[in-house]
Amino acid sequence: MSLNQSTIVGVIGAGTMGSGIAQIAATHKHQVYLFDPFPEQLKKSEEGLTGILQRQVQKERMTQNEGDEILSRIHFVNHINDFSKCGIVFEAIIEDLQTKKDQFSRVEAMVSKDTLLATNTSSLSIASISSALKRPNRFLGIHFFNPAPLMKLVEMIPGILTDDQILNNARSLIDSWGKTTVLAKDTPGFIVNRVARPFYGEALRIIEEGIADHATIDWAMKELGGFKMGPFELMDLIGHDVNYAVTESVFKEFYFDPRFKPSFTQKRLVEAGMLGKKSGIGFYDYRENAKNRAPDRDHDLGMVILNRILVMLINEAADALFMNIATAKDIDLAMTSGVNYPKGLLLWADEIGLQKVLTQLENLQKLYGEDRYRPNPLLIKKVKEKSTFY
Repeated sequence: MSLNQSTIVGVIGAGTMGSGIAQIAATHKHQVYLFDPFPEQLKKSEEGLTGILQRQVQKERMTQNEGDEILSRIHFVNHINDFSKCGIVFEAIIEDLQTKKDQFSRVEAMVSKDTLLATNTSSLSIASISSALKRPNRFLGIHFFNPAPLMKLVEMIPGILTDDQILNNARSLIDSWGKTTVLAKDTPGFIVNRVARPFYGEALRIIEEGIADHATIDWAMKELGGFKMGPFELMDLIGHDVNYAVTESVFKEFYFDPRFKPSFTQKRLVEAGMLGKKSGIGFYDYRENAKNRAPDRDHDLGMVILNRILVMLINEAADALFMNIATAKDIDLAMTSGVNYPKGLLLWADEIGLQKVLTQLENLQKLYGEDRYRPNPLLIKKVKEKSTFY
């Protein structure tokens, strides 16, 4: 079925992500049914959305009438009976495979045969979730980034059985909402959560080796690399429980490839309840009157840190291209729009020089003797051919 402004949208899960998707759809004139089985969560979502829209009115980004109309289009429901009217249903609940499968099995029984079904999973298999459905051809992954109303990027992930027309219809809808869509293959982490692993993993490894502390690594990545946030600030913001779980999931799903090996340092933070901003302390202390250490602003040390993390990121982006996860353009677009990297990694590699990138990876592999640092075959091939990614 074609999707347009008259399409009624269903959203499962009234947490931050589900509420954000509901806000986007309602802003674009759709009637939205936002479902959550917990009344207190629905109330929290309604209060949160009311506050967000009111702030938009105060900042004169919309009129009071526009804000009221957006909110009036969102129906907060604790049952899925109304989903029978929906043309598309988004799921945004806990990252647990069986929970998602159970939820889709129930929803499929309520919706029409033409309703599109989409999961917002960030790392789970689309094929696995779709196995719970009688009609998996109308199911796909549509991965928004947090906060959904502000972040431009949306990863579109068809499953093995997803109908091409379903993908096209869903993509047209998300594009009409002013989002930037990229197409990704159904593999662990898709584009962003796969390619970004070394941003965290290699930074953690540098700390564990005692080369530099977290404040210095963050300084190097921001001041010398141009990243908006350092890896430790970002892990603290995401929450170490969430970030560690994604790393662990990607590691396991890639058959324990050492490139994605989780860190004991982060595991211990999770075990201690030091989850970052939301718990008041992570790598940084966010409690009142807390003092955090200053970085060592040694330029040479900073460049060692930046180059090491950057070549690992580039190697991962090259692997995503090598394995046909996405096009070079979509990989770079995903990293600049999804996690605000200062440049697309493949374009950045071309600027640095592929020979320099390869040499640094080979030196790391020689030093550590670990498969973690193996250069990607595509990178090796391009150096041999004296070609570039673009």
